[in-house]
Amino acid sequence: MSRVKTAILVVLGLIWLAPIYLLVVNASKSVDGYDAKTVWKPAGFSLFANFGDAWSKAALGDTLVATTMYSVIAPVVAVLIGSAAGYAIVVLRLKRGFLWFVFIFGGTIFPLQMILMPLFSGYANSGLYDTRIGMIIVYTAISVPFSAFVMRNFFTGIARSVFEAAVVDGGGLFRIFRSIYLPMAGSALAAIFILQATFVWNDLLLGLTLSQSDSVRPIMPALTGLQSTYGGASLPTVLAGGLLVSLPTVILFLAAQRFFSRGLALGQF
Repeated sequence: MSRVKTAILVVLGLIWLAPIYLLVVNASKSVDGYDAKTVWKPAGFSLFANFGDAWSKAALGDTLVATTMYSVIAPVVAVLIGSAAGYAIVVLRLKRGFLWFVFIFGGTIFPLQMILMPLFSGYANSGLYDTRIGMIIVYTAISVPFSAFVMRNFFTGIARSVFEAAVVDGGGLFRIFRSIYLPMAGSALAAIFILQATFVWNDLLLGLTLSQSDSVRPIMPALTGLQSTYGGASLPTVLAGGLLVSLPTVILFLAAQRFFSRGLALGQF
């Protein structure tokens, strides 16, 4: 029975790895050496040359700074706001706390496509369109509900006596939140940050809708320029660009895997 399970897991693993294999193999082929009939067969190694071609044609350097800013600032702010909301609802027992939670989390009910036109109109009228601060605001707003959901569940699992003992010792509400509850939730905060940073980094729809200039537009919308009618890029270049922009999120996950695993082990997801 164990051999059957092992065989099934191996087959599933190979199926999961097949797209990654195709991506790396075809991104490594030269422009002249690519053939749609031999996508499974390695041929040459021009990966770094294709990296450079994709970097220059998609102007990824102009968007890298902006995307890094969005992927760091927005998740950090969202995690802090979500933690404060969970702390107020669960620990401080905010009046009608559940209704506040439903109000915050209710923002995830509507598909993003439903609010694109009102969002675009509001951004255009307020001067936030094609600005970095505007992108940070929208990414933060989208990340807050999930952060509040996770932190509310996490703080529910902390004994009430922890808060009561801190109050008896003379701790203020903000100090208790900053010095006790946030450190206790470190692994959960890291897990939320990784998930939200990955979402922001991989975003395409909001970047296409709310930005235009290379200095503001996120990296994924810039990458789509390689596949446009006038992009002039071959498939190995496009695949190399996709592989290149996915590396930061992979590195982030590997670097923070220990914290991410602890966050998952808390059972909050």
